[in-house]
Amino acid sequence: MSSTVSKTTKRASSRSASTARKRTVNVKSTRLKPATKRSPAGKARAHKASKTAVSKKAAPKRASKKSSTKARTAAPSKHATRVAKAAPARRSIPKAPVRLLPQKPLPPPPQPTFEEAAALTAFESAHKEFTRGRFAEARNQFRSLIEKFPTVSEVAARARTYLAVSEARLRTELTPPRDADSLYDRGVIELNRGEYVAAQELFERALKREPDAAHIHYGLAATRARLGAIDTALKSLRRALDIQPKLRIRAQRDSDLNSLRSDPEFDQIVFSPAEA
Repeated sequence: MSSTVSKTTKRASSRSASTARKRTVNVKSTRLKPATKRSPAGKARAHKASKTAVSKKAAPKRASKKSSTKARTAAPSKHATRVAKAAPARRSIPKAPVRLLPQKPLPPPPQPTFEEAAALTAFESAHKEFTRGRFAEARNQFRSLIEKFPTVSEVAARARTYLAVSEARLRTELTPPRDADSLYDRGVIELNRGEYVAAQELFERALKREPDAAHIHYGLAATRARLGAIDTALKSLRRALDIQPKLRIRAQRDSDLNSLRSDPEFDQIVFSPAEA
């Protein structure tokens, strides 16, 4: 009996020892293992990986460009409206009024001296002769002006230029033209000057070179009408209108033909063909 009891006690003790070992093993397994030290590069990688994971979880999906532009154009954001409401209105600073300085009155123009006034009047009279085509008279007046008023530099300089032009015109007049057109032009100049005899001679010389020129016959009729030769003037006028009927319109208003208007033949030449 003692042997059996000892066997049973040994078995019980062995069983309790095995259970105790199992418990100790389980306790050891539940204990946490000490963390191993990591290198700084490993910590940084772990920190970056955690950040990317958090950002992926937290950040919502981005909308497409078209939807974002539509949303922006459709309605402004709440933040924008709040900023617009919160921004204070700008105050317009009034500009200072511009003060205009009082303008000083211009000084009156200097009055010409007695010598300058006399030189100007002499120049005006010489210039009138020049415009009328009386170059010989204009030349003489310009010469006397330059001799009397040499100190008036501006007027004397202008007188010298007109004197040179007058002398050049007189030289061309002294050389008589040869062709019909030049003779006609010279005759018109003499007619406008009032030199009717010289104009008649020039028109007659031009007709010798061109006997069928209507404008030359018309110029000759005008000079003869000015000289009072009514019969020869009407003859030249009829010849001119026969060659060129368009000259009737000019003859109806030409003041050079006023001495012929009282003659009934003038009406027949000028007005009758136009009425027919």
